[in-house]
Amino acid sequence: MNAFPELGPAPLAFITGASSGIGQALALRCYQAGWSLAMVARRGASMAQWAAEQGLDASRYAIYEADVADTESIIAAAQSCMQQQGLPDLVVANAGVSWGVDTARREDLDVMQQVLQVNVLGVAATFHPFIEPMRKRGSGRMVGVASVAGLRGLPGHAAYCSSKAAAIAYCESLRGELRGTGVSVLTLLPGYVDTQLTKSNQYAMPFLLSPEAFAEKAWHLIQSSRSYAIVPWQMAWVGRLMKIIPNALLDLALENRTRKNRHLETLD
Repeated sequence: MNAFPELGPAPLAFITGASSGIGQALALRCYQAGWSLAMVARRGASMAQWAAEQGLDASRYAIYEADVADTESIIAAAQSCMQQQGLPDLVVANAGVSWGVDTARREDLDVMQQVLQVNVLGVAATFHPFIEPMRKRGSGRMVGVASVAGLRGLPGHAAYCSSKAAAIAYCESLRGELRGTGVSVLTLLPGYVDTQLTKSNQYAMPFLLSPEAFAEKAWHLIQSSRSYAIVPWQMAWVGRLMKIIPNALLDLALENRTRKNRHLETLD
């Protein structure tokens, strides 16, 4: 079943984190499918350079500089989008950060606060401006990009895992709130994707996907009526196992696992 059964010739996608990685790859996939783009990130110059390199038609995209960690900033970008391009048919809350933390260190509490601000509140702030307009229109698709890491806590990943678990629960709550309005919510849980956020990981990353490969799989899920999906399918089986494995076995399996680096550079 298609999630967009009655769209016109040039539907609009609003995508955060569009300056690199998953967001950029999703933007290109949408464009290739004939969609117009509202690309959002902190680095406007990077998005402009990429769009020029790709030869994108300037009439089919707009760039909005915004930081999802700043609620008023992302709301302003959304409002500008609706004024300049109209109400999107698709909103993808993708921007995120990933740092390892050590709760024994006081400074890492501040890092954790920032991760939660971006990865949880940033998703809600991205969706917020569009909810009532989409509800009144009676259609729309909201996609929250979470992570398989949100299924269980991993040593050294307390900030990231907890933020993605919260994002999963938030999207599920929003889906229930919008039931029957014509506005649907899809929660995407990527496994490992080869982006700047994972390049410094010093541990095995099974079933690693390129951003383009992930975007292709995600695009088909966005077009479907699915409300929840883990990508790729192999990682879905890992996710199911993670949910049911007893704590003692999980702790044993992760006992000597290399932890995530602390305080990586912020990327969107």
